[in-house]
Parts: sequence; structure tokens; C-alpha cells
Amino acid sequence: MKPVLLVDFGSTYTKATAVEAESGKLMGTAQSYTTVEQDISLGLEKALAELKGQTGALEYEKRYACSSAAGGLRMIASGLVPSLTSEAAKRAALGAGAKVIRTYAYELTEDDTAEIAALAPDILLLCGGTDGGNSACALHNAEAIASIDRDFPVVVACNRACARKCAEILTAAGREAIVTENVMPQFNSLNIEPCQKVIREVFLRRIIQAKGLSRMHELISGILMPTPAAVLQALTVLSEDLGELCAVDLGGATTDIYSITEGLPTKAGTVLRGLPEPYAKRTVEGDIGMRYSANGVLEAVGLKRLCSNADITEEQMTAWLARIQEDKGILPREPWEQQADFALAATAIEVGLARHAGEIEPVYTPMGLAYQQTGKDLTRVKQILLTGGALIHTGKAAELAQKAMATTFYPSSLMPRQAQAVVDRHYILSAMGLLSQYDRTLAKTMMIKELL
Repeated sequence: MKPVLLVDFGSTYTKATAVEAESGKLMGTAQSYTTVEQDISLGLEKALAELKGQTGALEYEKRYACSSAAGGLRMIASGLVPSLTSEAAKRAALGAGAKVIRTYAYELTEDDTAEIAALAPDILLLCGGTDGGNSACALHNAEAIASIDRDFPVVVACNRACARKCAEILTAAGREAIVTENVMPQFNSLNIEPCQKVIREVFLRRIIQAKGLSRMHELISGILMPTPAAVLQALTVLSEDLGELCAVDLGGATTDIYSITEGLPTKAGTVLRGLPEPYAKRTVEGDIGMRYSANGVLEAVGLKRLCSNADITEEQMTAWLARIQEDKGILPREPWEQQADFALAATAIEVGLARHAGEIEPVYTPMGLAYQQTGKDLTRVKQILLTGGALIHTGKAAELAQKAMATTFYPSSLMPRQAQAVVDRHYILSAMGLLSQYDRTLAKTMMIKELL
């Protein structure tokens, strides 16, 4: 059986992985800078040339790819109530691999539509109202979106009583509109999978072409999904054998957190509050990263807290952040610089996990003390996978994770506390998500072998 080529067009690097399908052997991995500003095929060709140097000339059975190049799939979501339909839309988008850059609730204003035009999203998700419930808000917003002088498709996932009418309003204005099932057909009841499927289809058919990736058809069989969706798929497959797990993808600009677990209460006398959580969940912290968003970590916790995660002075951390601002590709060399980068990474993981996980708080009832949980309980998760350049290339990835999970600054957080850290040293998670579309069992076997 011929080998399979798996390609990830990342925002910074294009990564190529060769897999021997019959034996499940990882034949080689290579990467090169993603040349999205020029011709994206240049970066791929360089990565393939490096891969060929490892494996020799190969004739591939299949060539699959995923992409987050040029910022990935930038999405805006518009709903009715912030804590309900807007949140449901956000979860649908994140689960499909999109990057939600803005959410709106209630009726869109002129200022809102001007802001949407300026943001120029790749796709907009219109939802709002349970089936048979409020229609006025979705209809108003369809009219408002139709007036925006920007070319982006709209996925309509609102109250089924007005969904077709919303689509008619949009198409009459020359905008592409795709109707799918309501993301919240009943109060507090989520239905996000149909919406996720449509988002991925739009990504394949329209956004890939817009990013200039359609020129890759002579080199690959097809781009199957956004990179975050491929990672989420890989983790879901892996959890079938490992059980509940979490993952952290620490990048230069964003920190992605994944959890594959029900996240139900583990503490007796606890009741759940809010929307039900998806079993496979992804969140994106767009303000936290190791280089482009390094100052976001500082803003999230403050200078004193940031320094507490390593033995450095506030002056040293300030100096390191200033150097990062000047040179986003800087690498720490001096011991104090390494300590500063350690503090930055540990804090980014800590904040990302705390935001992703649920919270628990005591409540006093006529029957005595009880507890209220919002979000997922991840305290019983035993495995946490670490990926992303900042974690893969450091020799302290496990120490970073342990430092983050041991934090005392989020006493009510249900983040993992005792999970074992596993490092994705060959950066294969996205590749294995792609491979699972070809052979699910093979992908699972390879991940267990390579990661564990």
C-alpha cells in the first residue's frame, strides 16, 4: 500500500507528514514558512523537498490537507440573547474550526453593521429564537446584514419559522445564504452539529479559494477541514481509547484549548447551570500568545502575577516583553530570558485552561449548603496533550503544564489539576485528524504509538 501525505497549511508554518498506511509508521515530518503573501505553493514545495530528504522519493496513495493559513476562517455570529443563542452560535463556530472574531446579540444597529463591514469576516452565522419563538429579531438582522457592502456568505441557523424568509432577504440583496437547522430549537437545547457541517462545507467551497489554496489541487487530493477541526477530530478519536482528555495548543498569537469529556459534576450536591456543554469542545483565546499576543498575557494577570510563575524581576519581564514587541521571532538565550519565556508560557496555559473550564460556587439553600456548576468539570481529566511550537521545542513542556495546573489564583475553577502531560513532539495531531478520515483505526493506533 502506498504512503499517505498529510499537509497542514498553518498561519506561520506549512507542515508535511508522510505515513506508511499499511504498517502505521511515521515516515517523516517537515515544515517550511507558509508563503501566503506570495504563492502558498512555494511554502508547500519547500516542506515537501525537506520531507523528500528524509524519506526519499515517494508516490502517495492519498494527499490530504487542512488549513488555518491567513488567519483561518474568521467568523461573526449574530443571535438574540447573549447567554443563549449567541453562545450557541459561538460554540458551533468554534467546534467547526472557525475563529469567532465578534458576536452580537439583539437587533443589529447601524454602528454594528458598520463594524461588521470593517471587520470583513469570511462568514457570518445568523441565529436567534427557538423554533416557533421570536422571529422579529432574526428578520431585522437579515435586513441589516443584507445592507452591508461586503461579500461574505451567511449561514442561517435561526428560528425555523423565519429561516427561509431570512434567506430570501439575503439572496435578494445578492448575498449567498445557506439555511440549516436551528442551533437552539428549544430553550436550553443545543443542536450545533448541522450548523458545524455547513460551516465546514462553506470553508471548503469558498474560503479555501479566497485564501488562494485552490491552486494546490495538483499537489493534494483535497483540503478536508480547518486545522482546529482536524485537531478536535484527532483528540476525539484518541479519547476512544484514553478516555477523557484535554489539549493545549500554545501559539504565537492565540491559545487553543480542547476538552473531550462530558464534564459533569464530580462533587456531591452540585447542580448544573447554563447551556449544556458539548462533549468535544474547543475555545480560542485570541488575546493570549507567546509573541504577537504576549502583552495580552500581561494584561490578563498583571505584571506581579506574571513574574510569580518564574524567578525573575518585574524589570526583567518588562524588558523581555519589550524585546518581543520589537522582534516577534526572538528566541530566549540568556537564563533570565528563558525564565521570562517560561513564565509567559505557564501563565498563558493557566489562563487558557481557567477560561475553558467551568466554575463551581457554594450556594446556601433551605436544605443547607449546595454547589452550582457552570461549564465543564475537568478536574478528573488524567491526560493533557501539549502542542504548538512554544511547547514542542521547549524541554520543559510537562513542567509548564504542571505549573499552570497548580495555580492557586483560580480557586473556583474546575480546570485539570493532576493531569499527566503528553507532548506532541512531531506536531502530528492535525495530521492524525486528517488521517482519521482515511482510516480511523490507523490514526488512533499511530497516535497511541507516537504520543504515548
